[in-house]
Amino acid sequence: MPLQTPPLRGIHDERGAKFTEFGGWDMPVEFDSIQTEHEAVREDVGIFDVSHMGQIHVTGPDATTLMQRLTSNDVTRLAVGDSQYATITDEDGQIIDDTVVYRLPDEDGEATYLFVPNAGTDEATHERWISYRNEFDLEATVDNQTDEYAMFAVQGPNAPALVDDVTEESVTDIDRFTATMATVDGVECWTARTGYTGEDGFELIVPATEAEDIWAQFDCQPCGLGSRDTLRIEAGLLLAGQDFDLESNPRTPYEAGIGFTVALDTEFVGRDALESAREDGFDEELVGFQLIDRGIPRHGYDITNMDSRVIGTVTSGTMSPTLDQPIGLGYVPSEYAEPGTTLQVVVRGQSKKARVETMPFIDTV
Repeated sequence: MPLQTPPLRGIHDERGAKFTEFGGWDMPVEFDSIQTEHEAVREDVGIFDVSHMGQIHVTGPDATTLMQRLTSNDVTRLAVGDSQYATITDEDGQIIDDTVVYRLPDEDGEATYLFVPNAGTDEATHERWISYRNEFDLEATVDNQTDEYAMFAVQGPNAPALVDDVTEESVTDIDRFTATMATVDGVECWTARTGYTGEDGFELIVPATEAEDIWAQFDCQPCGLGSRDTLRIEAGLLLAGQDFDLESNPRTPYEAGIGFTVALDTEFVGRDALESAREDGFDEELVGFQLIDRGIPRHGYDITNMDSRVIGTVTSGTMSPTLDQPIGLGYVPSEYAEPGTTLQVVVRGQSKKARVETMPFIDTV
């Protein structure tokens, strides 16, 4: 099948971007260099085109019930403009996807939500919501609006000032994980103080037809998925399909270190299994580590104890541009998860010493 393309594919090509396939999309992986883009976000400000992320809109009398049953967090805590991180789990409590849920302004007096599934999962997620709605005879409208919108992430310590300059309304007083409608170049954009880099910043959801003009308003370093990955690893943030995968690496939110997304006082698919998991404990958990020896950890590399017995697998790894140290994430038995524990990572057939670290690896907002 041909790859999906973001609305600004041509603009990125003219800028000299290199592209990669990700989640069925043809996306820019870097514009100048991963190092340059990474440093811009850590020290100044950069902008990412993240239009490959899904956009699912839910409204109607039973919208809250539907969202509550299919996401692990408690959406009833959300006032208009609030957002929350949540997981979508199966009956066994395993993560299908992670997502951010936004409470939009009400439509016709009914609660309205927008949630953002990961790249390439929007159709399956939409079908899941429709199927559950129909099975339980709920009254809610569920629209997959992924093709109708672009999404930009403006990230870095100077991002708030830049976004505030670009928007007609002031956005600097918006708290983390809250959002509002803000006008950019005469176009209303859903503007949320969220991101995936560990830095301050905003994500803007904009009409696809206006994407080019809005992108042009931000005079800063364009960034690709390469630096997005190094930034999120430093911040200890998960990547779907690598740090958890329902088929190849099924994990509960507790194993993945995001148990805070689970509201056991609500009823959702997988709740009972997760309550048991919390009570019974779990054998493995995600840790962050830093290589002590020279080498770079990569996805799929074995993690061993000091007796060279394989105890886990690297899920994500990179050379940290900020720390100038090789770092990674991986699942290990709980007895090896204490910060300071010495492990080994097998890099190209050679065992390299590693030390379990407290995540995030860097200071984050």
